[in-house]
Amino acid sequence: MGFYAPAQIVRCARDHGVEVRPADVNYSNWDNTLEPVSDKKFALRIGLRQIDGLREDVMQRLVAARDAPYENFAEMKKRARLDAGSCRKLAAADALRSMGLDRRQALWETQALKDAPDLPIFTHAVARDIGAEPEVRLPEMPRAEHVVADYQTLRLSLKAHPMRFFRSSLTEQGYIRASSLPKIQHGARVSLAGLVLVRQKPGSAKGVCFITLEDETGVANLVIWPKLFEAFRPVSMTSRLLVVQTDGKVIHVVANKLVNRTDNLAALSGERLPDLTMPTDEVKRPIPDHGRIRAHPRDVRVIPKSRDFH
Repeated sequence: MGFYAPAQIVRCARDHGVEVRPADVNYSNWDNTLEPVSDKKFALRIGLRQIDGLREDVMQRLVAARDAPYENFAEMKKRARLDAGSCRKLAAADALRSMGLDRRQALWETQALKDAPDLPIFTHAVARDIGAEPEVRLPEMPRAEHVVADYQTLRLSLKAHPMRFFRSSLTEQGYIRASSLPKIQHGARVSLAGLVLVRQKPGSAKGVCFITLEDETGVANLVIWPKLFEAFRPVSMTSRLLVVQTDGKVIHVVANKLVNRTDNLAALSGERLPDLTMPTDEVKRPIPDHGRIRAHPRDVRVIPKSRDFH
């Protein structure tokens, strides 16, 4: 829907009583679909298109070959003629629950997959020398890591909201939930924190920047006046998790201090995020090459970037 991120649309649907079901190799089509729950009620099934990096033609083969449920990796790979990379993307997206595999176990099992055909002479030698490998059962992945992995691969999570894991600490520090804003007296001073969903700086707004924040209870709309925007420009333009202190107003929160706490998100996955600068700031403040993290793109993208309109 263009302006709205997938996580926002799914959240709105769930808030209105719509059941949303995860992407799964045995149930999902390429597009999002409706599944009957009763005669008059339907659930929304997340489509395979939502998984980052998958090709439509490959997933259409998976759907077309699904005349019977897939029961294991080897069968699915053979019947749908999948490459090992697509199997790993499906595993990373936790889309194999119907096969009895959670994300961590599925990722472990994909390590044995390869696209090259087996050579009988080598297969026989390996079997003779090491015998059959014992089955490995991995410890359960923590829920916070699941949520981060969901956002990395699907740009949303049905398991929990990332801010939920910070709520106890935020409450102790005096930060309110977005759902509490309608109950706050007009003009009251508040502090809140959330993921940055959308940044807007319309040309007709005379330098005013609007930011939409989301926590586990709802969204809050920030109004940042031009002088404050210039004072906090790096924070305003690069934060993924933003802390706001304000003398502002109910519903539309007028900010007077912004704090970039994106580093907190890295704690959910054990990876540190590199500093980011928006493309429009590169000329004014180029980022030096020395000291920057070189890592897999998904490792550093704990939470996908906001949608920015300038």
